[in-house]
Amino acid sequence: MLDGKVVWITGASRGIGRGIAVACAREGARTVLVASKVEHLAETAEEIRAANGTEPILVDYDITDPAQVGQAFSKVYKEVRQLDVLVNNAGIMHDALIGMVSVPQIQRTFAVNVFATLYHMQYAARLMARNKSGSIINIASIIGRFGNAGQMVYGASKAAVIGATQSAAKELAPQNIRVNAIAPGFIDTDMVRQLGQDKYQERLSSIRMGRIGKPEDIAKAIIFLSSAMSEYVTGQVLGIDGGMII
Repeated sequence: MLDGKVVWITGASRGIGRGIAVACAREGARTVLVASKVEHLAETAEEIRAANGTEPILVDYDITDPAQVGQAFSKVYKEVRQLDVLVNNAGIMHDALIGMVSVPQIQRTFAVNVFATLYHMQYAARLMARNKSGSIINIASIIGRFGNAGQMVYGASKAAVIGATQSAAKELAPQNIRVNAIAPGFIDTDMVRQLGQDKYQERLSSIRMGRIGKPEDIAKAIIFLSSAMSEYVTGQVLGIDGGMII
């Protein structure tokens, strides 16, 4: 479904990002994998080579530094001369009650979850506009849609991602660049595995389908939004949460 497409994925070293990268490769895409350190991408790269025999492009830079983001896009574009899909997946989450939220926590959360997303959207849109085609997919969260106690900062950052998605979709639609967001619920990642048993069961019990989500569940939606099957879909927020209630 993605033959001939170049897909750029931030936060591709583990969890949802790795699942997305491998799924895109299996569908024929050439992948650009982003992490803070290139060695973190070794396992993802190996899975991709096994999946479709292609060599992924590995890029390491500070996603919160606009100058480094611009340099990365320029470098990759010189090599592949196209960009079809951007997946803004990289993100962080630090829980804290309102009275315990620190200024550095707010600044870091917004730098990674919001500002980095905006920088990448800017550069990707410039490249996609050259071919009058492209798909930008932002990973938001169920918390950004409905909120959750103890996650004010994280929820605010992901709500900002949703707002940016819907605004950019309206602006870029005349250039045939689609912009959508995915809002995952409780997904089986390293971060979730660090929860205590009581908290894990509490979250699990809130899911109407009775199971935790898998990175593959998110990846399937990415494939849809990256492919021609969604060529008339833009400005949407797709909740992938198994009927989770917050």
